[in-house]
Amino acid sequence: MAGRAGEGPPYPATPGEDWALRLLDHLRPGARDPRRVLAWLADAVQGTVCLQGADGRLLAGTAIPLDSGLVADVVAGRISAAAVQDGDRHLRLVAVRARVPRPAAAGLLAVARATPFDRRSAEIVTHTAGVVELLLRERELTAAGHRLTRAAADLRLAILQLLMVEDTVSARRVAAGLWPGLLDTDSACVYIVEGDPAERDGLAEHCLDMTRGQALVVRCPAMDGHVIVLSPAPATAERLRSLVDGRPGTFLGGSVRQNLAQTATAYGQAVSALAVAHFRPDQAAVYAERTHPERLMDPTALHAWATAVLRPLDTLPHHTRAELLATTRLGLEFTAVSAAKVLGVSRNTVRARMDRVEALLGADFSDLTVRAAAHLALNTHAALTEDLAAAVPEPSGVRLDGLLTSPALRAWAQDLLDRLVRDGRDLRGTLRAWIAAGGNAERAAQDLGVHAQTVREHVRTAEPVLERQLLAAGTDLYEVVLAHLALGDLTAPVLLPANQGQPDSPVHG
Repeated sequence: MAGRAGEGPPYPATPGEDWALRLLDHLRPGARDPRRVLAWLADAVQGTVCLQGADGRLLAGTAIPLDSGLVADVVAGRISAAAVQDGDRHLRLVAVRARVPRPAAAGLLAVARATPFDRRSAEIVTHTAGVVELLLRERELTAAGHRLTRAAADLRLAILQLLMVEDTVSARRVAAGLWPGLLDTDSACVYIVEGDPAERDGLAEHCLDMTRGQALVVRCPAMDGHVIVLSPAPATAERLRSLVDGRPGTFLGGSVRQNLAQTATAYGQAVSALAVAHFRPDQAAVYAERTHPERLMDPTALHAWATAVLRPLDTLPHHTRAELLATTRLGLEFTAVSAAKVLGVSRNTVRARMDRVEALLGADFSDLTVRAAAHLALNTHAALTEDLAAAVPEPSGVRLDGLLTSPALRAWAQDLLDRLVRDGRDLRGTLRAWIAAGGNAERAAQDLGVHAQTVREHVRTAEPVLERQLLAAGTDLYEVVLAHLALGDLTAPVLLPANQGQPDSPVHG
């Protein structure tokens, strides 16, 4: 960044050339660099040039010793420029006001040379200061634009995180100021667009353009290649499909329409659909509404059971209770690390909240049957509308094993697990042992007397047969666990006290 004569670009000014054209050349796109301008100026006036900030910090060029009082007058705006002789040096100081509106200068352009400034050299300095102002102003505007873009992205993430913990009121308040009308709806779909992590910023911009302000577009905090899109607009699905179409390595998964308070559920559905999209020729899939076990249970009994299971949390303040419920739902659906990233908290916070829920429910989340039961209770509770909640009877000793006795549910479970019999290996026995061992292949292998790798291969083989992801914790796995419970292949877990209100009462499933 030296600013002495002979150190500039390979086209120094000569007495016969048009220096103004050379100076304006520095405003071309791709050539806008204050350091290059200062190097050119040093050659043009045969002197030493420096650009310093209002705080005296050198921004470009070569440092020049300057009188602090004179510099303060120029920077403060008391004078706009100064021409002085300091011993054998001749100096010109010009204020550079990059920030608008600002009465004081943002910086100072100083030029020193051994000979007095003639009219030509003085004009070059003055006009160069104007060019430097433009370049610094452009740089500040660009930086401000980047800050605004980052702030908007952070706000979109904050809104999504509020929706994930069912705080729709706060989410609407935050969104109303910047994206009016976006969340003026009771329901929406969640989509996940997956692409190359290195190109995610561009993919997010494409999603913003395609959705035309009708969606909440968020760079997923948990998965580097994912862009999350929440939108109430029906046209969003088709627009995102057209974005994915013809783009190798780009996939789209979408949820069914869900209440805003069930954004976490919709997100889980989009994740499941995204896994299916990887095997589709059009690289897109929407969550398939298949038969879920909870729909085959007596709804009144199911709601009463879920209410009773979660009753220990009712003594907590409303905000704390909602926070614990939402965090535990996500923590059961995904890993603690992923849940933490989605919620914008530490994984230790997620684990601490889940530990607290475990203690309140008297549950052990290391047990897959307990996790499946808690997942069922939490999702049943989340789906309760005010009307349904008002109609739920007081707990009357409903137990999970009682909910699992309906003929329709047992028929569904039998049909699901019978698919495993078609394979010559004992996939069903391996899967049952693996679930009983809490999803630990080594422990299951010891119980079965086989190698742990055999257990893992059997579980992987069962996934496409059952059309469900098993190795990743979540709804798919818990449905398979409930199928085993319905058929009596596993024992119903301990969750609900038989005689609530009696602290010494025995605990049953």
